[in-house]
Amino acid sequence: MTATRDHEPLGTPEQSGPEGIVRLRLDVSYDGSGFHGWARQPGLRSVQADLEGALRTVLRVARATPVRVAVAGRTDAGVHATGQVCHADIPAAAWPSDPEGAGEVVRRRLNGLLAPDVRVRAVSLAPAGFDARWSALWRRYTYQVADAPEAMDPRTRGHVLWHPRGLDLAAMELAGRPLLGEHDFAAFCRARPGASTVRTLHELSWSRSAPAGVCVLNIRADAFCHSMVRSMVGALLAVGDGRWAAQGPGDLLAGARRRPVVTTAAAHGLTLVEVGYPPEPQIAAQVALSRRWRGQ
Repeated sequence: MTATRDHEPLGTPEQSGPEGIVRLRLDVSYDGSGFHGWARQPGLRSVQADLEGALRTVLRVARATPVRVAVAGRTDAGVHATGQVCHADIPAAAWPSDPEGAGEVVRRRLNGLLAPDVRVRAVSLAPAGFDARWSALWRRYTYQVADAPEAMDPRTRGHVLWHPRGLDLAAMELAGRPLLGEHDFAAFCRARPGASTVRTLHELSWSRSAPAGVCVLNIRADAFCHSMVRSMVGALLAVGDGRWAAQGPGDLLAGARRRPVVTTAAAHGLTLVEVGYPPEPQIAAQVALSRRWRGQ
């Protein structure tokens, strides 16, 4: 079957075992304002549930067949994404026997069903061994802060934190240096039973965007635990506006436990912008390494 036009069928789904399953990679962007986070929750709107429902409809998957979308980074309520990566396993019969152009057809159909605050940017057959979460080498986020009246644009208020005091970016960057490298980030994470808080922070830098002068944090790590970026932002903002000394975030890190003094910055300033993966021949090895490192 050739899938070159939107009105052509994509196959007749059927219950399939592992040998009858294909894995899709989906590259997704969303405005988190209207979602209760990535993860499916009873009675609440989530990105995961919206995508799973759209996939089931577009690929005509029977209700008895599970459709589950796994993600590179589970974002909290209100957090945005421009470079999220997901995978989904579907019955092979739901994918065209002649796959040329099929990904583009599925992408268009998904976006025709999804609300405008979530867009699928690409759909493709995933390479062998690919796992959106465990194959990833790193995740990159940005956090945006307006600290001056001229930078507080009402049109961007859903994506930029308005901070009432001016910020010293050089002091914030200096305060962030002790956080680079591999550490136990328990001081900046919300505890989850059995979950490791050891991470490797590769990059942390602040800059001002032109012309508005919005402060932008660029941060990249192998992975982030729950609320880690937003807690680090809260500590660095306290340094930037003079409430904390520059050594404050490093001292917190060394304490290896969360303290009430840590303020979690608002969700809406945070955006997942990119996920990095190894070359295809190294994907399976990366999955094994990630699972072993995290004890899973």
